Amino acid sequence: MIPPDFERALDNPFWSSLTTGHAHFAQGGTLARRYPADISPIAGLAAPERANVTALETVVGVGDDMATVARLLPKLPPHWEILYESRITQMIRSDRKSLPEGDLDATTLDAADVPEMLRLVELTKPGPFRPRTIELGTYIGARLSGRLVAMAGERLWIDDLREVSAVCTHPDVQGRGYARALIGRVVNRMLREGQTPLIHVESTNKRAIELYLTLGFVRRAELGLLHAKRTR
Repeated sequence: MIPPDFERALDNPFWSSLTTGHAHFAQGGTLARRYPADISPIAGLAAPERANVTALETVVGVGDDMATVARLLPKLPPHWEILYESRITQMIRSDRKSLPEGDLDATTLDAADVPEMLRLVELTKPGPFRPRTIELGTYIGARLSGRLVAMAGERLWIDDLREVSAVCTHPDVQGRGYARALIGRVVNRMLREGQTPLIHVESTNKRAIELYLTLGFVRRAELGLLHAKRTR
């Protein structure tokens, strides 16, 4: 059972991360916060009210974009261009049993790997990933003939909740179990740290949801995703 405080935090996960585990990255104040733009477009609002949007505009400049996920999304004024809207399934793994890691040869990725990571993300579209996203947690990857072909890592950090993120596999090697093995390693590291893994996936991505269900994740809620650009 998820404690009531965690339930409230999970309903507004981006804000919760920026006010707890990743507060040291946060730009903004008590109404709205964001990660630095070269880390992520992720932003969070304490509430979906006009005052919070106004506060968001102090850290999202003209021409910049932001993305937020919450049960209740803000209504943006006309000078914001909506780039993308979707529904997100939030899944959590309260099961404390370790996952199989397979015999995949995986290594921890660092700043030198970022150009390859960015190319893999551009090809597979797992979600926003920028030059400094790697600072949000531990990322691991698998190589084939020296080429990075799969990776997974950590993003949001909400007290003892940790998000599995950037799960992606090059189309040339999909179906070989890379994602399952890498997720197993990421989840097991979280379990060793006493953390509870969570994950966000587009609700239309049935294949990924089915994979996560087999790994012990359960659906918790469906939230809204909003990606928008400030035009003036």
